[in-house]
Amino acid sequence: MSEKTQLTKEGKRRLEEEYEQLINVTRDEVKRQLAEARAQGDLSENADYDAARNRQAEVEGRIKQIENILANCIIIDEEGGKKKGNKVALGSVVTVKFLNTGKEEQFMIVGTIESDPFNHKISNASPLGEALIGKSLGDIVDVKGKVQYQVEIIKIGA
Repeated sequence: MSEKTQLTKEGKRRLEEEYEQLINVTRDEVKRQLAEARAQGDLSENADYDAARNRQAEVEGRIKQIENILANCIIIDEEGGKKKGNKVALGSVVTVKFLNTGKEEQFMIVGTIESDPFNHKISNASPLGEALIGKSLGDIVDVKGKVQYQVEIIKIGA
């Protein structure tokens, strides 16, 4: 049995949109590219044909991957994470103060599929996310990664 993938409602919606794009647009583009490459003749030395076949494999692989994710996902409660809560959980929006720099940053704790550190969405499996899960407001948390550091939880909720 596959492990359940944790997604926010937004993350699930984005995957469903990507899936529809791959099925209804990209797959047809690749079929057209294959047909054009076949029309060029000898397939044994046809770089366009090889590239189209590789692209087809990538597209079909991603379609299967998304189907598996969507079939085995659970939706996390984002609303619980946006409200002030006692403990950090999946879906929580957390503001932390990095004790080594004094810098404050806000993160949303999400599942690994939705992780996007550049947009302040960190995975619950990342060193920081893992360290924050289950902790409370005011806690000083040791983050164990390549470089160890400490953060203080200064706010839970948006």
